[in-house]
Amino acid sequence: MTLLRPLHPSFRTRLGLLACLMSAGLLGGAAATASDTAAPGPASRGNPVGKPDRADRADRADHSAPSGRSGAAPRQSSGAAPGQPQPAAPAARAGAAAAAAQPAAVDPVDRLRERLAERLAGVRSNPSGSAVDLRVVNLPPAGSAVPAEALPRPAAAAAPAARPRSGSPGSAHGAGGAHGSRHGSTRGSVHWSYSGEVGPQAWGGLRPEFGLCAKGERQSPIDIREGIAVDLEPVQFRYQPSGFSVIDNGHTVQVNLAPGNTIEVGGRRFELLQFHFHRPSEERIDGRQFELSVHLVHRDTEGRLAVVAVLLGKGAAQSAVQTVWNNLPLEKHQDVKARATLDPAELLPQDRRYYTYMGSLTTPPCSEGVQWLVMRQPVSATPEQIDIFSRIYPMNARPVQNAAGRRILQSN
Repeated sequence: MTLLRPLHPSFRTRLGLLACLMSAGLLGGAAATASDTAAPGPASRGNPVGKPDRADRADRADHSAPSGRSGAAPRQSSGAAPGQPQPAAPAARAGAAAAAAQPAAVDPVDRLRERLAERLAGVRSNPSGSAVDLRVVNLPPAGSAVPAEALPRPAAAAAPAARPRSGSPGSAHGAGGAHGSRHGSTRGSVHWSYSGEVGPQAWGGLRPEFGLCAKGERQSPIDIREGIAVDLEPVQFRYQPSGFSVIDNGHTVQVNLAPGNTIEVGGRRFELLQFHFHRPSEERIDGRQFELSVHLVHRDTEGRLAVVAVLLGKGAAQSAVQTVWNNLPLEKHQDVKARATLDPAELLPQDRRYYTYMGSLTTPPCSEGVQWLVMRQPVSATPEQIDIFSRIYPMNARPVQNAAGRRILQSN
């Protein structure tokens, strides 16, 4: 009974090499070379290495036959003296010469390795742009663990495309300025203030995009004087009780409103996004400044801004302002959603006449192209209501800017 012997390590190495060649598509040429190397030539077909041919066997038989056999005489080559070694037969000499002329046999696996090296030397990147990674390893004995370095390595996953950072909630209205929906509340942004080294006089140099704060020609707020009295189209206010949230964004107290509140002016419709407070009022009327001002920020479908400014002086209680104070957050940058509703129409005066001019945001980046609608009649708030805001922000008003010969219209 014949027992199967374990595969010799060198044979396992050859099997591993052949498997790599098959996976790399190189087996065809390499296998052909191996078969050409191992195939016997015409002179040796039918005569495996180590077996003498017929002429050689006959010659050996003649030389090994006993000289004393009856009826047979020892065969001697012509010209050879008795008792001396006989020269080799012509056929044997021809076979030896042919064997000497034939190059030494090359191991098929060595030839495969040479062909593999030639192929790998000419390998270029594939159409997808990644280089071919071909490695030849010895297969471990059956049942043994495969080393980790012998396992194929998966291609590194492409890094996800960097997604652009989402803008701050106020970026739709000037990179989070006071007239944006978050009034610069995004943390990590350039710090600006209403006083000190980063006060209004320095805004234009804090960032390149703040340049208009220093060089703009249509900046706000302004001291409204000598308006041209004309028959202005009334502003159509379509405000309603709405859900809201309150946030202290580090520059003011701001109220964000649910959709559904709009105005119409100059043939355009603007939606109310938010309103916020300044102390003292940023706008002045013929040099007069008020205790507070409220800015109601609107935007149309094309991104144009319209800001309605309402001036507040001391007097009777203001219900909408009190509703806001009742929902103040405990911490800055904390957006508190109120359970109640708020009607922004309660902030408006009975007299809806107004001043209008083209200006800018009153906080960085001081973007221009904003239509201002400043109500001519102020509204009142109690000293206690004014004091509540003063304790949070004693002063958060930008100084008045040069009117620069702008045209200011006012309702008759």
